[in-house]
Amino acid sequence: MKQKNQIFVLQKKVFLYTEIMNFHCITLFPESFDSYLSESIIGRAIKEKKIKINFYNPRLEVRGKYRKKWPDGNVSQVIDERPYGGGPGMVIMAEPILRSVDKVIKKIEKRKIKSKIKIVFFAPGGENFTTDTAKMDVKKYTDIIFICGRYEGIDTRVLEVLKKRKIIKISIGDYVLTGGELPAMICIDCISRQISGVLGNFNSREEERISSHYIYTRPEILEWDGKKYPVPSVLLSGDHKKINAWRSGEK
Repeated sequence: MKQKNQIFVLQKKVFLYTEIMNFHCITLFPESFDSYLSESIIGRAIKEKKIKINFYNPRLEVRGKYRKKWPDGNVSQVIDERPYGGGPGMVIMAEPILRSVDKVIKKIEKRKIKSKIKIVFFAPGGENFTTDTAKMDVKKYTDIIFICGRYEGIDTRVLEVLKKRKIIKISIGDYVLTGGELPAMICIDCISRQISGVLGNFNSREEERISSHYIYTRPEILEWDGKKYPVPSVLLSGDHKKINAWRSGEK
C-alpha cells in the first residue's frame, strides 16, 4: 500500500508527513479482526487509504527451547509459561512481545519519514480511553502499536523494558475480557472516526453535535400492538433552538 506523503521544509531539513494513520496490532489471533475491519466505515477507510492496519503474531518470535521442529516438519512455538509465585492460568512471556515491538519499530523507521509512535498496553488500572484520547492521538501520532494480551496476561517486564519508549497503559472499562483484541478494535474505530475523510460527513460525529439518547425516524406515528407511539412534537417543529434544547435535556 503506497502512502500519500506531503513535504514540509523546516530549518533547512526536509520532513515527510504521512496522511495515513498506521495501526500495528501485536496479537496471537489476527484473524479475530477480519470480519469487523472488513465491513462498513472502517473497511472503507482502509480501501481509501485513510488508515492502515498491520498485524504481528508474537508466536512467530518464539526462540530457543520454546520453539521445536518435529520430524514431520511441524513447528511448535510455546509462548506462555506458568506464573511465578503460583496461581491459575498461563502468562505470555516477555521476549516474543518485545521482539514483535522491535519488528514494528524497525518497519516504521524504514519508511524514512518523520514518525511519532505511541505504544498501548491494555491493562486494568490504565488510563481510561475516551473520545478526547482519540482526538489527541490523531493530532500527535502517525503510528499506534497495540499490544493485545491473552490468557492471564503478559509478563509485566514488557512495561519495564519499554518504559523508555513511554509505553502507555490503557483501559477501556471496568471489566475483564478474554483478550486485548476487542479493546484494540474499539480504539481503532474511535480514533479512525476522528480522521478527516473517514466519515462521509465529518460533522456527523455524534460527539461534535448536540445529541440525545432518544432518536426517531419515519413513520411519524408508530402503531404496534394496538398502541400509537408518536415522535415528540418538538422534533417536528422546525425550531432548531428548541430541538437543541430538548436534545441537551433542557426544559
